[in-house]
Amino acid sequence: MEVKNQNSLWTMSKRARDVQASPIRKLVPYADEARKKGIAVYHLNIGQPDIETPPEFWNAVKNYSGKVLAYGHSQGLASYLEALSGYYKKCGLEIEPDNIVVTTGGSEAIVFAFLLIAEPGEKIIVFEPFYTNYNGFATMAGVELVPIETKAENGFHFPSRDVIESAIDSGVKGIMICNPNNPTGTLFTRDEIGMIVDIARDNGLYILSDEVYREFVYEGEHVSVFDFPEVDEFAIMLDSISKRFSACGARVGNLVTKNKELHQAAVKFGQARLCSPSLEQVGAEAALQLGSDYFQKMIGEYKRRRDVVYDGLMAIDGTVCLKPAGAFYAMAKLPISSAEEFAMFMLSDFSEDKKTVMIAPGPGFYATPGMGADECRIAYVLNTDDLKDAMRILKLGVEAFNKR
Repeated sequence: MEVKNQNSLWTMSKRARDVQASPIRKLVPYADEARKKGIAVYHLNIGQPDIETPPEFWNAVKNYSGKVLAYGHSQGLASYLEALSGYYKKCGLEIEPDNIVVTTGGSEAIVFAFLLIAEPGEKIIVFEPFYTNYNGFATMAGVELVPIETKAENGFHFPSRDVIESAIDSGVKGIMICNPNNPTGTLFTRDEIGMIVDIARDNGLYILSDEVYREFVYEGEHVSVFDFPEVDEFAIMLDSISKRFSACGARVGNLVTKNKELHQAAVKFGQARLCSPSLEQVGAEAALQLGSDYFQKMIGEYKRRRDVVYDGLMAIDGTVCLKPAGAFYAMAKLPISSAEEFAMFMLSDFSEDKKTVMIAPGPGFYATPGMGADECRIAYVLNTDDLKDAMRILKLGVEAFNKR
């Protein structure tokens, strides 16, 4: 058979070639090799909580009475939408069931949001460092991220309005924020969120607000984009149960918008994948009934972990890190030449007492080449005893890395 177009055979799409590997997961083979050598690895690289998923979640799944696990509604199960609305009202947010679309994890909510507001080739402003998978989601959606730098020296807070507005051109369609922030742990103030609202309103932009870590606040208060009533037509909130109820594998997230056209379009995106996980929505609905005691106990535990990690970082001479006020991450500027090399060194060439530490290198949380070279993200998702040991080993590892 004659081949008419040799160049077109079996080539991947540009998005398939360009999509980024997760910098959080790409070091896994090195960790696997360390374990084969009998070295225990403290995983501070990924936001996988060790807190037990609430028994209310498991009991609801176990006691599910249906005889057929059928397709659910593309918008989400009606009872779960009602439960989510009730949860948000407890948070002081007037959000109705018909403002919500349940998604397959917070990840799908972000992809939907990118697809809702931007054509291929258009732009969304992000503040770097940012959750690394925004890069991959943007590539999937054909959207360009416009990064604006924030600095470790001032706790990664937003720059001035002038700096932000200087990045806006005719191709920019939205501004993405994450509060409390992954990867920095920064909790943005009411004035800061208000500034973003003003910029978006005055420049005709959408706001995409990632609020997955709403409860994880150690000092101050969480401010939602929907605390500002004027945003109803141009705000999309992104959320998930993954961290709130330590249920990362359930893959239940949601998108919130009061813009009816956006909401209808998001439901149509949902129809294309039929429905989000049904049993997990049943479990999530039960978990949403948990009261403040659950969150107070959990947040108290994470605050203790935060303090252990921060004290450990401050024991490393030359480290730059302001104490994070939210989420369960610290983004630290370490006295090292390369976070990428350091992360591999810790897994391949260093151990103490047959133990080592896995961190997430900073460059993966940036879109600008060369940024974050000496930074790393630490997820404080282990118990305090393990974290104390991990930070001891991290300090010794930095010293050994710099003596090579």
